[in-house]
Formats: sequence, C-alpha cells, structure tokens
Amino acid sequence: MSDKKASLSIDGKTLDLKVHSGTIGPDVIEVSALTGNGYFTYDPGFVSTAACESKITYIDGDKGILLHGGYPIEQLAEQSDYLETCFLLLYGELPNADQKEAFFNKVRMHTMVNDQMSTFFKGFRRDAHPMAIMCGVVGALSAFYHDSLDITDEKHREISAIRLIAKMPTLAAMTYKYTIGQPFMYPQNHLSYSENFLHMMFGNPCEPSNVNPVLAKAMDKIFLLHADHEQNASTSTVRLAGSTGANPFACISAGIAALWGPSHGGANEAVLDMLNEIGDASRIDEFVARAKDKDDPFRLMGFGHRVYKNFDPRAKVMKLAADEVLAELGLENDPLLKIAKRLEQIALEDEYFIERKLYPNVDFYSGIILKAIGIPTSMFTVIFALGRTPGWVAHWNEMISGSYRIGRPRQLYTGPAQRDFVSLDKR
Repeated sequence: MSDKKASLSIDGKTLDLKVHSGTIGPDVIEVSALTGNGYFTYDPGFVSTAACESKITYIDGDKGILLHGGYPIEQLAEQSDYLETCFLLLYGELPNADQKEAFFNKVRMHTMVNDQMSTFFKGFRRDAHPMAIMCGVVGALSAFYHDSLDITDEKHREISAIRLIAKMPTLAAMTYKYTIGQPFMYPQNHLSYSENFLHMMFGNPCEPSNVNPVLAKAMDKIFLLHADHEQNASTSTVRLAGSTGANPFACISAGIAALWGPSHGGANEAVLDMLNEIGDASRIDEFVARAKDKDDPFRLMGFGHRVYKNFDPRAKVMKLAADEVLAELGLENDPLLKIAKRLEQIALEDEYFIERKLYPNVDFYSGIILKAIGIPTSMFTVIFALGRTPGWVAHWNEMISGSYRIGRPRQLYTGPAQRDFVSLDKR
C-alpha cells in the first residue's frame, strides 16, 4: 500500500479511501469501505475496477507492453517456447534446465485421455460447433480425475494444471476429427507439444505422420502469444467460477464458454469471414472505403485492439511467422491470403489507419496462419482456448492459493420500487 490517500465527499460526508501501488502501472483506489457507508461504485464492464491482485501478467495498452512474470512477450516469443512460458505462468519464474526437462516430461506423460472420453463425443451431432463440444468434454474431465479435485491441496492443483495443459491438444484434435468423421489419433510423446497437436489434427492411422517443422514452429508461437492476457473476460470468468470453490475443470470449461463469444475469442474467425466477404482483390478498395464511412456498418476485422492503443506487441512476432508459413507452403498467390496481404499493406501505409492506430493485430495474422495450415475457421477459437489454458489455470491457482472471497458484483437497480401484489381478477 502506498502513502497516498484518496478522499470522497458525498452529501457533506468525507470518506478516506486506501490507495494501493503495484510494481508498475497506475495506483488503485480501494473502494471496499464504501459498502459500509451505503454506497457502491458503478463501473459497467469493470473497465476501471481491479477485482484482484496478481503477479502473473502486466499490460500497458498505451505503450504496447505485455509482460509475463516481467518478461516482454517479444523476448519470450523469440527466445523461449510455449511450454517454457507455461512454466513461467504457473510458477512465476523461468525454469532451469532440469526443471524444464521435468516439466516437459510431466506434460508428455499426461497427453492421453481416458478411453471412455471417446463415448462423450458420440453424444454430439457431427455438425456441432467445436466450441460447444469443447465446453462439454473439458468440463467432463472432472468425472474422470477424482484424485486431483481437492482445491485446498497444492499438489492436486498442480497435477490438475498439468493435466489440463497436456490434454487440451488431445481434446481439441479429437473434436476436429469427430466433426469430419475421421478416427481419433493417439498422441505421440516423442514429438514436441506443437508437433504432437498437428500430428493428432492431420495424421491418420494408415500412414506415419510427417509434421512440417516450420508449421510446428508457427503453431508454438500462436499458442505462446495467446497464453495469457491478464484479466480479460474469459480469465475473469475462470476466477469468478473458481471463487465458488468449483473444481478446475469446471472453471476452465466456463472460461471456454466465455471465450466463445465473437467479441472475445472469435476475432480471428471474424477475420477469415471478412476476407471471404471481400472475396476478390479487385474489391479491396470498395471495402476499405466502406470501412472509412462512419455510416456504413462494415468494419475491417483484425485491425486495432481494445487494450492496445498504439500497437499489439504480439502482432510483430505473428507477422514474421505468417510470412514464414506462406513462403514454406507457397501460398503467396492464394486468393484470400492475397487480400489479407493487401489489407495489411493499406493499414500500414494509409493515413486514415495510421492516425487511428488501426494496425494489424495478433488475430489478423493468426487467422492467416491457421487458414494456411489448413485448420478450418470453426476451429480457430478452439486453438485460442488451447493456447490460453495455462493463463486460465495460473490465475485460478493464484486465486485459490491466496486469500479470496466469493465473487459478488453489485448492481445499479432501475426496476420498479416495492409494490403490492394485484390479484389476477383485478389485472
């Protein structure tokens, strides 16, 4: 807590409020004292409210900064890998060589799911949205792993975290295989995390898998760049669900449901929908003009960011990965990808976009990469959920292992005042 004090005057009464200072970032005024004096704060969307204290991730949207455990995302993306970043999020420090190997081995040993899980999939229609399936099967993990559901036990929380990180690629790939009518692929533990995912997604039992290392590297970057993003809607959902004492599998399922919303995890899916709507490079100028017209509802998706008012630090890394993937697959002339590259050029050169800081964001480039790899648009948000799992679990564990209260937001009531019941014959 800082030495600063804040005062609030209401109806001639002055209330003294505590001020907290974090390691970096703005000071935070504690308003919990208001309740005892008969007041609440009104903050739609909680955009000005710190609902928790956290040591995991820091974002400065104005400066385009994203830190995990103090490490800039650009450095992690260039020098680290996804599983090492998972370790950082869970334990707060980068692992040494022995810790890294031990953690990797734990994840590898938990990649399989109980064989009975396969019967769960048969309850879904083949044309069900993959996120609908993921909500169900991830929540169902709690029916199989009773040995790690004591949330007061640190070891239980740790093994649940490992299981979730390890099994999400398996469940995601099973979801895809089910929707296209192909047999499930068992994980191969000699492969890296991203290689294993691509093997389970695109391999088949009739022939050995041959995973392209350039594509595996790009997938690893997509997972890493989505691993955590502070107190966003889905992470806050995981924390709120966790504050009730719910098991971790149920909490992560709740996070998946929140991520499903098009305003959150569906952004890269919306990018591909937009490219399909444009349809042909000859129509780009028409749609750019529509995007500039304030009276036209059309919006270019994948440009700008609600949090980052300058640039998305993840986008620079993702752009390089996109260029590598397109070159590796020889897709520079793909019609939709040609549209994407032209839109990227316009956004970086056109004064309209530059003045409004509408730079391509991480969703723009990740959508391009996933499309190039061959992952269907309906699976994009599943990939996001897979990558975000360590962040969700880390925030859940941080909350459960500290002091916390069950979440109970207040409201500004604007309905009818108290009134007497009117019998049916008098209405």
